[in-house]
Amino acid sequence: MATLPNSASNLNLSPQRKREMLFEAELHQFEALARRRPILLVFEDVHWIDPTSRELLDLTLDRAPQLPVLVVVTFRHEFQHVWEGKPYVTTVALNRFGPRDGAALVEGLAGNAGLSREIVNGIVDRADGVPLFVEELTKAVLESAERVIVFAGSPSPALAIPATLHASLIARLDRLGPVAKEVAQIGAVIGREFWYELIQPVAQRPQPDLGAALDRLTGAGLLFCRGTLPHSSYLFKHALVQDAAYATLLRARRQQLHAAIAAVMEGEFPETVATQPELLAHHYTEAGLIEQAIRYWYRAGERAIKRSAHLEAIAHLTRGIEMLDGLPETPRRDLRELEFQAALVTPFWASRGFGSVEAERAARRAVDLGPRAGTDSPAYFRAIYGLRYSYMLRGNLRAGRPLAEQLLELAGRLRDPELFAYAHFELGVEQLFAAELAAARAHLEQGIALYDPQWGHAAASRHGFNCASNCHSFLTRVFWHLGHPEEALRHSEQAIAIAREVSHPFSQGVALSWTTALHQLRGETERTQERAEELLAFATEEVFPFLAAQAMVFRGWALVELGQGDKGLAQLRAGLAAYRATGAELESSHWLGLLADACLETGQAEEGLRTIAEALGHVAQTGIVYYEAELHRLEGELRLRLDPRDEQRAEASFRHALEIARVQEAKSWELGAATSLARLWGEQSRRAEARELLAPLYGSFTEGFDTPDLKDAKALLDELA
Repeated sequence: MATLPNSASNLNLSPQRKREMLFEAELHQFEALARRRPILLVFEDVHWIDPTSRELLDLTLDRAPQLPVLVVVTFRHEFQHVWEGKPYVTTVALNRFGPRDGAALVEGLAGNAGLSREIVNGIVDRADGVPLFVEELTKAVLESAERVIVFAGSPSPALAIPATLHASLIARLDRLGPVAKEVAQIGAVIGREFWYELIQPVAQRPQPDLGAALDRLTGAGLLFCRGTLPHSSYLFKHALVQDAAYATLLRARRQQLHAAIAAVMEGEFPETVATQPELLAHHYTEAGLIEQAIRYWYRAGERAIKRSAHLEAIAHLTRGIEMLDGLPETPRRDLRELEFQAALVTPFWASRGFGSVEAERAARRAVDLGPRAGTDSPAYFRAIYGLRYSYMLRGNLRAGRPLAEQLLELAGRLRDPELFAYAHFELGVEQLFAAELAAARAHLEQGIALYDPQWGHAAASRHGFNCASNCHSFLTRVFWHLGHPEEALRHSEQAIAIAREVSHPFSQGVALSWTTALHQLRGETERTQERAEELLAFATEEVFPFLAAQAMVFRGWALVELGQGDKGLAQLRAGLAAYRATGAELESSHWLGLLADACLETGQAEEGLRTIAEALGHVAQTGIVYYEAELHRLEGELRLRLDPRDEQRAEASFRHALEIARVQEAKSWELGAATSLARLWGEQSRRAEARELLAPLYGSFTEGFDTPDLKDAKALLDELA
């Protein structure tokens, strides 16, 4: 496999980005070779492929149509893929050999051996069209001194040819002698592929004996060899050959060998231990050494999370949890499961969405284990944190508040600055969506004050995002609500800068999302569209459906404002549906508000009012009130659009919006509501009242006078004067 260029490997890149660069290097090499001469690529037994290799294979097949390349992929029928139906893909079902093809294979393998027609037909009949079985039976006959074939059930058992492929392979191993058979067994325990420097200390045989045995296996066609001793590696010809060798071992001997292999790896191959902990986890699992297996499954899961290999992480951590069932129920065992369940939350978020049921289930299980396992641990903090975040994303703000407060209390007990910073962030977020703006500001600023840049990418991987970047992101909304649009913009710039510095993809996405939201709140249509396009491209590349949905919503709103009503509305509706498909509900009232605003802009007042009713129902159900004032203001505008004579109910909506904004101290929402109400009063010839309402509020602003909402308020004041 290609390695990253030195310049790239020294860059502070996210694991996801490094993987993409590695893939790109592989594909570039592939394309360069193809331009020099046609290439044949063969991928066998793809039904066993791992997720990362599958991603590379998919990318390779996407490039293949433009190049002189033939790619052959073999897999079992149950393998699921996305290549079917593409014009450059031909699917060929490989059925069993018919008698003619089977006989041709036998004769081709036999060469000048001169097998009789009776023997050829017997092999074909017995093999039942399985090519590997045809090959094995033919070789069994050729290796027989008598050149006589007597099938199972014959009155001469000593000369019987095995009736199954499995038995045939075992018989061939037996004929190679006990040393070669033992070496094949040890190799089978190591895996489909193994290397001499590992098998030698496990086999504990002199190099001449071990080398001779490996040569016999290679010469018999059961192994393929690469390199020369002692730096050679070996590959079983077929997985069934490995299975046959493995099956000849008694259970106790298998366990003994797995334990020996793991011990050799730990003692002599530290790089393998560090980079492939799942190998040791597998061998300890098969050895029945549960404690050691659990330790390495956890390491494998954590390492996969750091590499953004989320599907592998889920598989490793889930396997470790299964192993825990073999331990007695003790506080120590429960603590281990708590750690595994808490670690599962982040890869579930990344791979299945931040509102995923699986993430919430894992977090809930971990929290429930806390009282038995002990609650004074970073893992328990992560468990509460995961459950609170899942509650919040799914719109259950009331259930999340006690957990956010518990996080702060637990971080204080543990005296861990990192956990303390994240706890302040969590409580700040909770208070923002509850429109407790001053308290939210205090907690978010405290999170920034506690942040240590040395935590970097590692802390972001543990918790799902960078604390400082996210604190700045959420402060953009806090400061905009409080009436400081320029300060909000400065925080958005800091959020993006920190996220890029630590190279954490999701933190970068969040920072970009909240910056897009800020431009929308500031009424900057073109900047909103630019940022939304950037966010959509980023979220699509990094596979963040949660953020991609938000990008679609913002993009749809901007398109409507730019005069592309139908296209924008369609994009808005699609974005809202995609957002909810991730299981998230946190910002549904905001997105519904933008949809209602788009309906107002396009003259679809009835749909707009229905949307407002749905959004206000969401507010009442969830307690997420940060957007409530704007919903009532939009309700008033939609009533006037539907019926200009409905001034009384429109005024009631504006007054309600104004009252909510004042209680929340959300000065920007207050300005919007006051502007709508003052405009209505001006049209009713109540100009003095209108000016008395709007002028002091406008005068209280100290920045942001070039933003559309403040410009609009100033223009209205001039008109009223």
